[in-house]
Amino acid sequence: MKTTSKVLFLAICMVVTSCTVSKSARTQRNLFSGTWSLDNVSYENSTGNFQSVLFGDARDICFEGSDWFFRDNNSTGRYTIENGSLCQGGDRFFRWSVVEPENRLSQLQFKFIDENRKDISGGAGYRLDIANLTEQNMTLKSNVSVDGQSVTVVYEFSKK
Repeated sequence: MKTTSKVLFLAICMVVTSCTVSKSARTQRNLFSGTWSLDNVSYENSTGNFQSVLFGDARDICFEGSDWFFRDNNSTGRYTIENGSLCQGGDRFFRWSVVEPENRLSQLQFKFIDENRKDISGGAGYRLDIANLTEQNMTLKSNVSVDGQSVTVVYEFSKK
């Protein structure tokens, strides 16, 4: 009986340890919390004009001026795109977290959910490098491939 108790205790310790979030990630989660405006979407490492669909959802121009809300106590959020001739407006809901891969910048990770917090993306999601995060400004970046060339999409936010 004592051996079973020890094994159970070790298993619980391993689960608790594996689910802990670093102090840095907690601090970043707190900074994310609230409403942000996506002010600008731009591209680095390439020349020319780009027109892209972001997150499999809408054209890049539709995201400029969109509002993003992050709730840190339950890791949910949404972004809202205004309706327009090029953009299908409305709310998009997501579940998010901050991850800290080894030898890389911290990243915002998110996947789409419905209003009832059910996964609608089949487990697939997105990761954006956190290039800058303060109480008032945030810059996220993601690398994509265009015609075999690496291009960085830059998302610049300001806190509302």
